[in-house]
Amino acid sequence: MQVLSAAGVLALLTMAPGPDTAVVTRRAVTSGWRDGLWTVGGITAGLLVWGALTVAGLAVVLAASAVAYTVVKLAGAAYLIFLGVQALLRRHHDEVASFPAPRGGPWRTGLLTNLLNPKIAVFYTSLLPTLAPPALPPQAAMALLVLLHALLTIGWLGGYVLMLSRARAFFARPAVRRWMERITGIVLIGFGLKVAADH
Repeated sequence: MQVLSAAGVLALLTMAPGPDTAVVTRRAVTSGWRDGLWTVGGITAGLLVWGALTVAGLAVVLAASAVAYTVVKLAGAAYLIFLGVQALLRRHHDEVASFPAPRGGPWRTGLLTNLLNPKIAVFYTSLLPTLAPPALPPQAAMALLVLLHALLTIGWLGGYVLMLSRARAFFARPAVRRWMERITGIVLIGFGLKVAADH
């Protein structure tokens, strides 16, 4: 029962629109479903890194240190704003065909978007322990919840990418792609500013 309750909370966290969703949308719409899924893979890898740091106790330092938290927060905000400006300034080809970015690009984008989000560290070190099944040792319980969060992320964002790919003919239109770039660019800049302003 405790695991099911934890899964429900993690599912709500996963489905809530945020920087991850915006980054995945941009990659999937402009470069296709493969880049979208690579981005999801990078995001998931970022979660696993934060999870490993949490299980090892290192993320507590970031969550407790105002200076460390601020540095990571501002770096994350700057990165999101950079991605947003890049989207707004992107030049489009008039052809319908998409031009995928190199494989390393989308994975790295997903990874950095997640690693530079200190709220994950705060969530993992503050709320996640309250969801841990009491029958398991604390570290094992935390590892289980991190893996569960990673699986939910893959399922949700991966399904979202595949849904976008089914409407590829629509998103492949140059005018639509230009508007999607503008919208996701503005959204990413907005998230960046919000991250920078949050305490």
